[in-house]
Amino acid sequence: GQFLYFSVGPGHQVPSQETVAEEPSATPTNSDLVPDPAIAEGRTWTGALNLNDQQISYELYGDLAPQATANFVSLAKDGYFEGVTCHRLTTAGIYVLQCGDPTGTGTGGPGYNFGPIENAPLDDMYGEGVLAMARVGGDGYSMGSQFFIVYGDSQILSDAAGGYTVFGKITSGLDSVKEIAAAGTADGSSDGAPINSISLSGISVE
Repeated sequence: GQFLYFSVGPGHQVPSQETVAEEPSATPTNSDLVPDPAIAEGRTWTGALNLNDQQISYELYGDLAPQATANFVSLAKDGYFEGVTCHRLTTAGIYVLQCGDPTGTGTGGPGYNFGPIENAPLDDMYGEGVLAMARVGGDGYSMGSQFFIVYGDSQILSDAAGGYTVFGKITSGLDSVKEIAAAGTADGSSDGAPINSISLSGISVE
């Protein structure tokens, strides 16, 4: 039930490597380009977005995942997500629609990466409606603009870096995501681009 993602996403697998003795590395830090977690204000945010003109409403957890929430709020208010596609759909084992890459390839982002992982479920279970950050396997400081919508209960196993930041949930409109999933992928596989182009628009947060 785990899938090899393009480069950023849940379930990304990292080739095994021999253990090499190294000097302890410094704790990773975010660059000045990363939005300040204080933007999240330690509160729950509400908002909505359109997937091909179908509205989806959500809550964002500024208290439980301040860095990821501050990032999403900042990008949304800057208009970053307008017209960006949802480039990835999985339909077996893991049930997610992945969005937020301006290149549509699975490798793009806002020009920075951030961490750490926040509010990841201890049991690796991501319930229906969860909003979570995509990242590179094994790297807890590789999040950017890509996120995924869980449209069916999914077990996404933690890796060496941990789990995946849960920064919100869908409060209405999840049926629209399920309709997208029911249409399947462009190549008929259980892991690929949606058969129909899916575009984000009308993103709001308050």
